[in-house]
Amino acid sequence: MNGTRTKAQGGVGLPALRHHNAALVLDLLRAAGAEGISRLELAEGTGLTPQAVSKITARLREDGLAAGAGLRPSTGGKPRTVLRLVPDAQFAVGLHLDRDGLTAVLVDLAGRPVAVTRAPLDLGAPADRVLADAADAVRDLCAAEPHKPVLGVGVAVPGPLDHRDGVLRRVTGFPQWDGYPLRTALAERTGLPVVLDKDTNAAALALALSLDEPRGDFAYLHLGTGLGAGLVLGGEVHRGARTGAGEFGHQTLQLDGPLCGCGGRGCIEALCLAAEARGDRGDAARVLGTGAANLVGLLGIDRVVLGGRVVAADEDAYVRGVRAVIEERAARGGAGTGVTVTVARGGDRPVAEGAAQLVLAPVFGRVGRGPGGESGRGPGSEQGVGGAGQGSRGSRTEESGGGTRRGSKEGNDAEAQSGDPMNQVGMSTL
Repeated sequence: MNGTRTKAQGGVGLPALRHHNAALVLDLLRAAGAEGISRLELAEGTGLTPQAVSKITARLREDGLAAGAGLRPSTGGKPRTVLRLVPDAQFAVGLHLDRDGLTAVLVDLAGRPVAVTRAPLDLGAPADRVLADAADAVRDLCAAEPHKPVLGVGVAVPGPLDHRDGVLRRVTGFPQWDGYPLRTALAERTGLPVVLDKDTNAAALALALSLDEPRGDFAYLHLGTGLGAGLVLGGEVHRGARTGAGEFGHQTLQLDGPLCGCGGRGCIEALCLAAEARGDRGDAARVLGTGAANLVGLLGIDRVVLGGRVVAADEDAYVRGVRAVIEERAARGGAGTGVTVTVARGGDRPVAEGAAQLVLAPVFGRVGRGPGGESGRGPGSEQGVGGAGQGSRGSRTEESGGGTRRGSKEGNDAEAQSGDPMNQVGMSTL
């Protein structure tokens, strides 16, 4: 509706609104890449006034987060100054703790890896030893850019877990972790803010934020030391009321099947890994495809993305096998027509990179919670992953023939009326 405004939730102060608007501007700067973007385009893309955009970009330049990228010819008047993001102004660490190995990556603000380390890990070892290995990996990566701020550490681990409280639950095969406050413990070891999520959710987030990936609902199925799913539904990483959604590998396909590490029988995870162990990759792919077809029918998703080290060993076999089962189901009148099946390249590495995005995404207004649980997208947001131009919860929306405008009305007023500095993008805003 033309001129409709959705006010921010009560109790949210002007500093939060200013950070929300700065995040919108940063998001467009990141999307523009090295070519940059003009202030007029920033105003059009965010819905903020040109005056508000000028104030925000001036502070971003003062903080070293934005820089000039030259001049662009104007249709009238003087040439427009073009601005770009400074990717190496700040960094984030992504940490993937798997059952038998550790992958850590340092990424810049553009999400590009600048350093990667891998090491063996025994998730069944005492907690202190696992934490020491994780903290050592973080310190080693931070040493790669010793003079640049590191915003925090995103940690991706096998589920189930409580994303909201940063606590592990009964990790399949490692029940001793049940109730362990991993987020708090690692933050104390590293001195950095930490955010915790399932490995599959981290990878799904990275895919959802990628400019190279198509939009729409999808399931990311990760087959490595275990099997799980990350679900992106309605533009959000779906975690469910208890934040543990996606335990895809433990749906039962065979009532009298092999015993699974979760204590059940005939789980997809157990059947897939058993088929791989006996060298029957075709059967493993068909089992995975059966579970994928169930998800397609249940959720109506139009894309399935496969990943993990087992898939990476023979991508074509898994894509063919999964696609064949989905197409067979569709041919019998079930769901699945037009569903695409693709692979996330890089084996397990997308999980670590997605873990870093758990830290970075709130800076760009892409998800609701950063390290420490504070809202990063602005008032009223929770787990959205949509980028610029896709709308924003709790923000002003105007549909007047010129596209969706996302900037906060209150934030426009705050920028116009106040000379107070916005929250610094970095530790204080996470």
